[in-house]
Amino acid sequence: MGGDEPPSKRGPSSTSAQSRLAQVSKHIAPDAVAKPKKRRRKPRDSDDLPADYSDILSQISALRKIAATPDPNNRGYVRQKQAGKLWVRERVEQLLDPGSFQEVGSVSGTVEWRRVGDVKEEPVEYVPSNNVQGFGRLRGRKIVFTADDFSIRAGHADGALMDKTVYMEKLAIALQIPIVKLVDGSSGGGSVTTIRTTGFSYVPPLPSFTQVVEQLNMGIPNLGAVLGPAIGLGAARVVACHFSVMAADIGSLFNAGPSVVKNATFEEGLSFTDLGGPAMHCTNGTIDNMAPDEAGCFEQMRTVLSYLPDCGTKLPPVIECLDPINRSSESLRSIVPRARNRMYNPRKIITEVVDQGSFFEIGALWGTTSIVGLARFGGQPVGIVSLNCEVNAGALDALGSQKVTRMLKFLDVFNIPLIQFVDVPGYAIGTVAERTATMRHGVALATTYYSTTMPIFSVIVRRVYGVAGGVMLDCRDPRMRVAWPSGLWGSLPLEGGIEVGHSFELKEIERTEGKEKREARYKELENNYRRLMNPVRTANHFGIEEIIDPAATRRICAEWVNHVYEELLPQRIMQRVAGTIKPTFA
Repeated sequence: MGGDEPPSKRGPSSTSAQSRLAQVSKHIAPDAVAKPKKRRRKPRDSDDLPADYSDILSQISALRKIAATPDPNNRGYVRQKQAGKLWVRERVEQLLDPGSFQEVGSVSGTVEWRRVGDVKEEPVEYVPSNNVQGFGRLRGRKIVFTADDFSIRAGHADGALMDKTVYMEKLAIALQIPIVKLVDGSSGGGSVTTIRTTGFSYVPPLPSFTQVVEQLNMGIPNLGAVLGPAIGLGAARVVACHFSVMAADIGSLFNAGPSVVKNATFEEGLSFTDLGGPAMHCTNGTIDNMAPDEAGCFEQMRTVLSYLPDCGTKLPPVIECLDPINRSSESLRSIVPRARNRMYNPRKIITEVVDQGSFFEIGALWGTTSIVGLARFGGQPVGIVSLNCEVNAGALDALGSQKVTRMLKFLDVFNIPLIQFVDVPGYAIGTVAERTATMRHGVALATTYYSTTMPIFSVIVRRVYGVAGGVMLDCRDPRMRVAWPSGLWGSLPLEGGIEVGHSFELKEIERTEGKEKREARYKELENNYRRLMNPVRTANHFGIEEIIDPAATRRICAEWVNHVYEELLPQRIMQRVAGTIKPTFA
């Protein structure tokens, strides 16, 4: 009647439409029609590795924890402490600014692994490499460093030590930042047990010294400390540095230890200190300075670095200065005695003229006829060279010449100008001077004065005689120099010079008129020469450019230093970059 027809009564057109609609729907969204299949999770295998690499990170963390934790049962660690020495990581913490340590090669060493599956394993025993290395900061200055761990194999080579050391040496060159070396052991030198480990003996290599020489000549500061026995290669590494210091309480240095010496030279019963302690090497020039302990070594290295640029293509760092540049020093007017045979303390001149508290002496215990060091004028670093009239009357001997030679090269590679206070009676004379090759070392000093190019300003305090005086004052053209009223100069000191120049006359007077007449004539000659040697007469002939009031020395030196930093050193840096100036330290 008026209702819908039952399905059986529907026409074929309705059925075919539904079929086509279903067919199209399957093409558009097959999953919407098909019932989704339920996925089954594969059973987890015990060797499946975590997606976040936490297994690797945990292994690294475990190894680092072992390396950073001292083992009180370890024989080497116990020996280190019984000797009164800091453990290697304690040294790193005390040397570097807090929180600045970034280790390189933190998990290098020998590991024994245990399998805990087909793929997974875990460390069960770990002997770290016996050298801790990385980045850090000294008073804010970024450095790289190497520190020997004498508690592990007494600092001898292991599988990673040499590779790590060479890598850090290369990093210092690539990044052009200073490198600090804490030496306690052989620093990569081997031992006879290495033959058993490798199964063969080897021709000794020296892979790191190519980089060391390059660093030294590039002016990348190399600072080394002897904090225990420095043996063989370890000794060579620290001695090669621009600046080296030894801890007086624990330091020693030698080519080979007492046992090897006993068999080679038959010297028995030698201790480390007897063989190469501070009394030996801080007085013969092998090591620059001595410090009372490890903390003293660290402080000296921080201080030296504060005067030096990161590399030779940069200016030395300048700090704020609260000491007035024009400060007058009236005490200097009377510091040099009028009696020419009397001595004075030359260090008082240095400390009075430079910025207060800025003088840092290098090599105070060796080559004592000369005084060298670092200081500042107006916060700007300078090198200091002075002769020491309190030792050998200031005559330059072999060691004194070597010390000044080393200092000149040091200043040249770091672009640091030199202020020198000159009171030199000449090179040392006598049989001891001849036996120690004073002339050879004196000539080496002369060639260094003339081959270096850093600016030099000279203050003539008193005597300037002979070749030594000429070398120090005539090595730059034009000369930058002033003299105090106490200045005396000539080919020879008057004492002895009269004897040589008037030898025949004096002998004839003594032969014909007696000794008293000879003495009277000698005195007459002496007075006449002293009158003619008035420094004002030299200035009248422009033989000395200017004679100054000693009280004004600080102001005059500071003005020169300031000009050097403003005008000359920037030009010098460009010449270093261009390669037209190539200073050499090594």
